[in-house]
Parts: sequence; C-alpha cells; structure tokens
Amino acid sequence: MRDRARAFVEQDNVRNTILGVIIFNAITLGLSTSSMVTDQIGGLLSVIDRAVLAIFVAELALKLFAYGWRFFASAWNIFDFVVVSIGFLPDTRGLSALRGLRVLRALRLLSVVPQMRAVVQALLDALPGMGAVIVMLSIVYYVFAVMATLMYGATFDEWFGTLGRSLYSLFQIMTLESWSMGIVRPVMIEFPMAWAFFVPFIIITAFSVLNLFIGLLVNTMQTAVEDDAEAEFEQLRNLVRSETDIIDEHVKELHGEIRALRAELAAARGETDG
Repeated sequence: MRDRARAFVEQDNVRNTILGVIIFNAITLGLSTSSMVTDQIGGLLSVIDRAVLAIFVAELALKLFAYGWRFFASAWNIFDFVVVSIGFLPDTRGLSALRGLRVLRALRLLSVVPQMRAVVQALLDALPGMGAVIVMLSIVYYVFAVMATLMYGATFDEWFGTLGRSLYSLFQIMTLESWSMGIVRPVMIEFPMAWAFFVPFIIITAFSVLNLFIGLLVNTMQTAVEDDAEAEFEQLRNLVRSETDIIDEHVKELHGEIRALRAELAAARGETDG
C-alpha cells in the first residue's frame, strides 16, 4: 500500500494538480484582502479556503503514509507541514495574519521549475562572495557615517545628528532616492564644498561596490549553467556508452550465432560429401 501511495504522489499529474491548487489558493488569498471582493463573495472565498486546506491536509496525510518518518527528511515537506498547520489556527483578529502565511506554499514553485532552482542555487553559491562585499561596504558606510556626523551633525541634526541617522541618510543617498534636492543641495547651502564628500561616496557605493553584487551573481549563475550543461552532457555520454555496450553485446552474440551456423553448415556439407 505504501509503494502504491508513493507512486501516486510522485506522479507528474498529481504534482501539477497540487501546484495548480497552490497557485489558486494564492490568488484567492490575495482576493480576500479586498473589502469590495469580500463583501460580494466573502462566503465563497471562505468555502474555497476550507476546501483548499482539506486538499493540502489530504496531500500531507498521503505523503506521511507513503514515506513514513522519511517524510521529515525533506526540508520542503517540513515547510509544507508547518504552513498547512498554520491554517488550523483560530480565525481571530490577532491570528488571521498568520493564517495568511499559507500563501508561502507558492514558494514550492522554486523546487519544481528548473530555471528557478538554478537562480536559487546561484544565490546560495554567491553568498560567500557577497559576504565579503557586504563587509567591505559596511566599512565604507561606517567611515563615511562618522565623517558626516562630525562635519554636518551640528547643523543638520535630522539627517546627521547621530551615527544611526547618518547611516540611514547615506543609505538613502546610495539608493539615489531624492539624494540631490532632498539632502545634498540643502547641505551645500551651508557647506558649499559638501559635494566633494557626497559625490565620491555615491561613486564608491552606488556605481562600484553594488556592481560587485551583480558581477558575483552573473558569474555564479554562469558557472551554475555550465555545471548543469556539463552534468547533462556527462549523463548523455553515459547513456550513449551504455547503449554502445549493449549493441556490442548484441554484435558479439550475432558473431557467435554466425560462427555456429557456419560450423553447422560445414558439418552438413561434410556429411553430404561422405
């Protein structure tokens, strides 16, 4: 029974159906955030929500029966179990937001679509290199924040009065969000040479360091694509090698049969001549 249940849940049709239900549930949860929609079909959305939850529970129960304790060996299975369990929380005002976490099951798409898996793997592989960039960027931030606090904190307390405010203001400047008219130009009214401080900061952070993140991601993704292509090529080469070995065995068998037939023909001719 467990083998049959395992074969059933691993079918592509079953997986695609569950993924369709996950996407449908994500859409209905989004619709439930609209007061206009809930006023018109709020009851229907509630029924759909219970039906979807019942499907999810049936799926997990079938997987638990099929895999036993091995079910918890998969991180995605544990993730699904936790998210579905959240659906049983009381639908009260304080816990309704937690029940909405069922929409996170849509992240299972990352484990199914190969292109998404490649992107996630690239992000994970790029974390060590990104950590070094983050450390370097943090040092640059700290140095410039201390300088900004000492130079402009007394005059512009709202932006640079403390180290924390300076860090936040510099982050806004790095994102180029209202950096000129919002912060730098007002500062330049009191300190005309302030551009000599902010322009190098923008060049170092927004145009140089952040591009390192993009370079690391692109390089890592390219490496992941090359590794996948190499793995596919190796798999194809092994398949061709195995097929070639099978053909060689068949050819050897045919050679043996031909030799046997020749021997039989030679023996038959010898008997006829005799």
